[in-house]
Formats: sequence, structure tokens, C-alpha cells
Amino acid sequence: MSDLPYTLKTATGTEIEFAFPLHGETDSPVRVAQLLTSILAALDREIRVLGSTSNGDVLQALAMALAARSAMIEATHDVTAELARSLVATALDAASNSTRKAPPSGHA
Repeated sequence: MSDLPYTLKTATGTEIEFAFPLHGETDSPVRVAQLLTSILAALDREIRVLGSTSNGDVLQALAMALAARSAMIEATHDVTAELARSLVATALDAASNSTRKAPPSGHA
């Protein structure tokens, strides 16, 4: 299994570096990275428009989107649910090993 290196920058300027393990049947790591970037950018845009939004609401909406997308796959619920659970667990494990770099603060 190969890893997808991915770096994001938060609204506060913190950089987070990930090494996301890719599923053995991943077709295109480049497409995965592009979709991830698009999803995160769409979330940022919507939150800027909607205003104050709790992290719990964001995570809940993402979980529901994953469930909805899984239901769209022409396979049994057990197969898609297990795949989704496995992918989420792997990604969360990668997040626990991510590296955070806060921007410099204070006065020189």
C-alpha cells in the first residue's frame, strides 16, 4: 500500500502534513488528491458564506455525505459500508500521525 502525501493550510495559517495510506485498489492517487482538495475548498467556501458553523456539524454533514455516496454504489450495503468504515479508519489513523506547523507569532 502506498501513501498519498498531502499538505493543507488552515484558515489560521497552520500547515498540516499527512501521509494517507491508499487503498490497494486505488485507480488514481492524483485524482484522489484533486477530489480531496476540491471537497475541502468547497467546505471552506460554504462555511465563509454560512458563517459560524460548529466542527461537529461539519463532521456530521461529511459523514452523511459519505453514507449517501456509499448508497449510490451498485453493491450491497454490507460491502459499501465496510469499505467506507475501513477507509475512514485508515484516514483517521493517518490524521493522528500528521504533523502540524503553526505559523510564527509574536513580535521580533
